[in-house]
Amino acid sequence: MRRFLPMAVLLAATAACGLGSSGAAPDPVERVPELKPDQKVSIVLESYNFGQAGPWTDTFNEVVAAFRTAHPNIEVTAQKPQGNSANPATDTISSLQTQMAAGHPPDVVQLGFSDLDFTVNQLKAVPLDDMVGKDEVTKNFEGTRHPYAATARTLGDWDGKTYGIPFVLSTPVLYFNTELFKKAGLDPAKPPTTWSEVKTAAQKIKATGKEGVYVDCLTKAAKDWCFQALTLSNGGRVISEDRTRLTFAEPAVTEVVSTMRDLVGAGAMPNRTQAQALEAFSRGDLGMILESSAAQGSFLKAAADKWTLGAAAMPGFDGKPVRPTNSGAALFVFASDPAKRRAAWELIKFMTSEDSYKTISTKIGYLPLRTGLIDDPAGLKDWAEQNPLIRPNLEQLTRMEPWTSMPGKNYLLIRDEMMSAVENSVFQGADPVATLTAKQNELGGLMAEGGS
Repeated sequence: MRRFLPMAVLLAATAACGLGSSGAAPDPVERVPELKPDQKVSIVLESYNFGQAGPWTDTFNEVVAAFRTAHPNIEVTAQKPQGNSANPATDTISSLQTQMAAGHPPDVVQLGFSDLDFTVNQLKAVPLDDMVGKDEVTKNFEGTRHPYAATARTLGDWDGKTYGIPFVLSTPVLYFNTELFKKAGLDPAKPPTTWSEVKTAAQKIKATGKEGVYVDCLTKAAKDWCFQALTLSNGGRVISEDRTRLTFAEPAVTEVVSTMRDLVGAGAMPNRTQAQALEAFSRGDLGMILESSAAQGSFLKAAADKWTLGAAAMPGFDGKPVRPTNSGAALFVFASDPAKRRAAWELIKFMTSEDSYKTISTKIGYLPLRTGLIDDPAGLKDWAEQNPLIRPNLEQLTRMEPWTSMPGKNYLLIRDEMMSAVENSVFQGADPVATLTAKQNELGGLMAEGGS
């Protein structure tokens, strides 16, 4: 990468980071007219990227500045979410609710995919298909030369309508220390592809005096996006496809938790917090870590002149296909004034354009959702050739499945309590079946009363 993320930003990225239906969607809105060339409009863009240090804020300020130059009649005020959390991504929903209650919400907001149900059904984000027309939304996805990846287009959809334009996302990648691999007698050119192979490799690394592997999908701090990838890859789900029942206590899911618990019991995975594991891997004291692909820049910076970073696709369970999910966020509209809505749409189009993705990818490291840029000499081909570790993430994007948001008003509590049960089972020795079953029964009542 040309610029890299410090560890504090990496912690925020890993924590920031569905489709479905759980009730009636908002009523259609009227289509907004084009702005007149001399029509002055002011809008507010709220994004957690503006609360993160280093290249994040600088890069997004650069994108907004370029938009102002291209659209001198639209004034954009960029702001971070209101709140005092160390990770501004955790303040997004509460910030938006506070401003909505005061009667002046931001016009464009960057929100995580885990908030999709709540964003559409509770916060009433504006349906973009109605606001500007389905044809214009489709035209934006198609682009001028490079369309959106097919698996990414519908991540902000609900009941067949687009509410959010997917903006940034990551998939789970197995990063590894090639020097520790060689020291343990492992071939860096042949990283593990299954969890049984991961266990064997981790135990060999452990025998050299270093830690083996950390799976950053198993704690409340990690949220559930990566845990959903693990459960899908074992044939399970954390919630039923019709979104009416929690299913994280079913055998396919408890088997996943038991497998991860066994890694700890066998000494292959250390009992660490997310922050401790990230720091250990960055120091060169941990052989492997399953982590968001957004971590690559920070890991490269940490490894520079000390050790060499390797990357591979997420491992799977023996004989079963790997089904990676995504983390990340989309851009939503909450403006009520027709002119502000049109200006908001112009900003969203610009921020998801080919030029903007070239800036964001080269200066932060996110994979561009207009993936054709990777092979375009006028796009990101040179950058991609200089950064071959993006390839596992790029390949996983072609078969990615959506991170499913929990339903109802209690969705954050349901998600966090589920992940606390997983964490207790994996790292605190609690019985997976009994713990997850008890927690699922407890949270089932919240599902029933939460509604949409």
